[in-house]
Order: sequence, then C-alpha cells, then structure tokens
Amino acid sequence: MATSVEDIKNKYPIPVFYYRVTIGGDDSIAFSEVSGLSIQYETITYRDGLSYKDGAKHMPGLGSPINLTLQKGIVKSDSYLLDWINTIRLNTVEKRDVRIDLLNENGEATVSWTVKDAFPTKLDAPSFNATSSEVAIESLELMANSLEISNPAL
Repeated sequence: MATSVEDIKNKYPIPVFYYRVTIGGDDSIAFSEVSGLSIQYETITYRDGLSYKDGAKHMPGLGSPINLTLQKGIVKSDSYLLDWINTIRLNTVEKRDVRIDLLNENGEATVSWTVKDAFPTKLDAPSFNATSSEVAIESLELMANSLEISNPAL
C-alpha cells in the first residue's frame, strides 16, 4: 500500500487520458484517440528429423509492421492530415516520425512511443447522421516498420 505521494507516483498505474502526439517534429496535435501501439513478431515453425518424437520447434521470425490509428475532431482551419495523405504519389510518400508521450500531472513525459518513418494508408471521414449531435471525427491509419519505447522519467 502506498504511504506517500512519491509512492503513489512510482507504484500506481498511469492514467491514459493525458497524452501528447507529435508528428514529424511539428507542434503537438490534439487527437481524441490513439491505438495500435504494439510490437509483434511472426512465429516460425521448424520441423527437423526428430520432430516426430520431440515435436516442432517454434521461434520468432520477422517483425510485423506497426498499424497506428489516430482519431481527432475535424476543425475548419486544420487540414494537416488531409495535406499529409495528399503527399502520396505513385511509389512516393512523405514519411514522418510519430511520437506519443504519456504525461504525468505536470505535463512531463513518463513513457514515450516513437513510431519511425510512418506514412498514411487511409483517411476516414466521419459517419454522418442527421439525428446525432456528436463531434465529426476523422480517422487516419498509418503504417510503419518500427516502434521504440522509452521511459524519459527514469
């Protein structure tokens, strides 16, 4: 059980609602949801001459690509995501690093995820419904090859 404020800061899980997203070193952009920050490897099954007796052997293979999804409310004066996906031309795209910082109560990064060389693959417009008063949310899907996780607070 935590006995001091310092114990609470160090031993309790960090809430996920306070974060910052920075794309390509630009100013941070307000996103309502970020998902897909996962590292995954394919599994290779290897069978040798003793597999009939010992069974197949399994080992890690190639890393799977990072599929990141960013969602934000549409703002009239902001076309950042549309401008980025419009950089795609035949076999060319502007790749950018995406950094997600999980922040503490002082706005300092406690854990950071950096997706390297991400590029947009899909931009979804909001669903339209005349009986709803929800905010218009656009969704951008990105793909990247690597994800680095760091803990700047240590």
